[in-house]
Amino acid sequence: MQQTFSETSIIRDIVTQFPRASDLFKSYRIDFCCGGNRPLVEAIQERGLSSEEVVEQLNTLYQDTKALQEKNIDWNSSSSQELINHIVNKHHKYLNEELPQLSPYVTKVFRVHGQSQPHLGTIHKLFNELKIELEQHLIKEEFEDFPLLLEYEQIPSIENQEKLMKVVESLEEEHQHAGNLLKEMRQVTNDFTPPHDACGTYRLVYQRLEALEQDLFEHIHLENNILFPRAIS
Repeated sequence: MQQTFSETSIIRDIVTQFPRASDLFKSYRIDFCCGGNRPLVEAIQERGLSSEEVVEQLNTLYQDTKALQEKNIDWNSSSSQELINHIVNKHHKYLNEELPQLSPYVTKVFRVHGQSQPHLGTIHKLFNELKIELEQHLIKEEFEDFPLLLEYEQIPSIENQEKLMKVVESLEEEHQHAGNLLKEMRQVTNDFTPPHDACGTYRLVYQRLEALEQDLFEHIHLENNILFPRAIS
């Protein structure tokens, strides 16, 4: 396996290049914020960990994430089942992992810096509203809406068509609201630009919010512009 990171890599540089590394470091209780300006090996030794194990897990996580991001398929030529599988296995999986993992960081930054920077309270509110809505949205899509869409392809009855039209309209409204929340977050954060003196966790939150926006917009594009028009055409 290609070794993108090694034990001599600087911790904060790892998280800057690969924000999801913060989750792995958190599980090992490796400080990537205040103690991030040092080689990874120092933190590993300080925690009494296996250098080989930590570095291997870090590179595996990076390669797996990169492979998902680089997968490039013409979804217009794929079946609805294939497209749904991709949406669930990539975008739903990402949200199901990222939303609960990012949440403590958003809260931490708000608690530490919110008194002097009130806009962090707005970010905290917007993120948690988005988190709750998306978690419910994903469950409904997987267990109700996508099965109905596939059923309509097999049994294109008038009854199923009427149901599907209502479902698509509802989902598009939910997508629009999620997009509006992210756009408001981008505006509040000045295009996810942290203050020049922001700590590592502060910068991490902004990085991951922007990555969340990018993934969700790609996710919504696949549904609104490919999956839904094909289903109701």
